Amino acid sequence: MTDPYSILGIRPDATDEEVKQAYRELARKYHPDRYRDSDLADLASEKMKEINAAYEEIQKMRSARTSKGGASSGTRTGNSSYGHGQNTLYAEIRILINNNNIREADRRLRAIPPEERGAEWHFLTGCVLFKRGYFVDAQKLFDRACEMDPYNREYQTARDQLGRQANDPSGYRTSEQSSFNNACTCCNSLLCADCCCECMGGDLIPCC
Repeated sequence: MTDPYSILGIRPDATDEEVKQAYRELARKYHPDRYRDSDLADLASEKMKEINAAYEEIQKMRSARTSKGGASSGTRTGNSSYGHGQNTLYAEIRILINNNNIREADRRLRAIPPEERGAEWHFLTGCVLFKRGYFVDAQKLFDRACEMDPYNREYQTARDQLGRQANDPSGYRTSEQSSFNNACTCCNSLLCADCCCECMGGDLIPCC
């Protein structure tokens, strides 16, 4: 495999946040949905696979380095704090959501003990609920994520964009109205496509 750092266009000594930011920017640029019905669709799909693989490889390398006693560059923002092990897990969950593997993302999030559920957990769980069409529950989780990490712009954007949907409650439903693990009905609004763009790595991402 080509040097994963080169694929993301960053240096090996980049911080975890810089790695994440580089991944998001490339994912938005090359997400296949942006090239749907285009001659570049196949090329974009292959590029996206390469970007995902590079990001996963970097996370694995850093996780292995930390487990061997190396210096940790865990992330800490606002009231949210987690080290490399959890950071890697959340990165994997983001990739699952990006690939519309919502069931597996849901399973991994539920497996995290309640006492370890920080701002990132609430945000990603909100994204899962949002992708399933449970907008009310997603809003509550986005609100909680922002309370725990008030300086995270990604959380704020998701919360604010979904909050505007409250003026048109016809599409709102909660997880109490049907099983959490049922497949969602299709969300065709632009809000559904745009709200989780930072998390999912693209501008127009279909529901699960």
